[in-house]
Amino acid sequence: MSIMELNGGSVIAMVGKDCVAIASDLRLGNQALGLSSNFQRIFPVTDRIYVGLPGLGTDVHTLWEKFRFRVNMYTIKEEREIEPETFAHLVSSTLYEHRFGPYFIEPVIAGLAKTPSGGVKPFIAATDLIGCLNFAKDFVVAGTASSKLFGMAEGLWEPDLEPEDLFETISQALMNAVDRDAYSGWGCVVHVITKDKIVTRTLKGRMD
Repeated sequence: MSIMELNGGSVIAMVGKDCVAIASDLRLGNQALGLSSNFQRIFPVTDRIYVGLPGLGTDVHTLWEKFRFRVNMYTIKEEREIEPETFAHLVSSTLYEHRFGPYFIEPVIAGLAKTPSGGVKPFIAATDLIGCLNFAKDFVVAGTASSKLFGMAEGLWEPDLEPEDLFETISQALMNAVDRDAYSGWGCVVHVITKDKIVTRTLKGRMD
């Protein structure tokens, strides 16, 4: 057994038209033993950036507190809000610092970057447990159901999805993928980030 699979859990992020979505399941387990059905894996970094942390449950909260501290220090020092790409590199360098005794987490980052013209540009990225960045223009996945998520997302995702269509697509991809994975599931939470607002919805799933 891989330590990455001990507590289960999966995260997916998708790009839409001037919007981005990130979703995770809610199960925390000890392999096949279920422990919680409302475990938080996605955290708000700023009003426009969210990070998902699938992996070992104890490292999720340790790493989130470290990211929160570093983002606050950046905001104080730079006197401005951190941008998604900058945050992705902060995540990468934080994980790489601990490469000889890594955190067992594969972060997924989703956000809206400001453009020079005043608009917004969707941004998603994922890293492995030692911080190797993977930028994508469509979707990124991580967690125990990642192989199933790849298949579902490949089949369902289309370019330039509107926020509601993006919500439907990411929800169907995640719910159907975790149904095929014993270590993920028990409902999911979806965040859709647009220029004006963030819509968060919690979906009920199979509990068997």
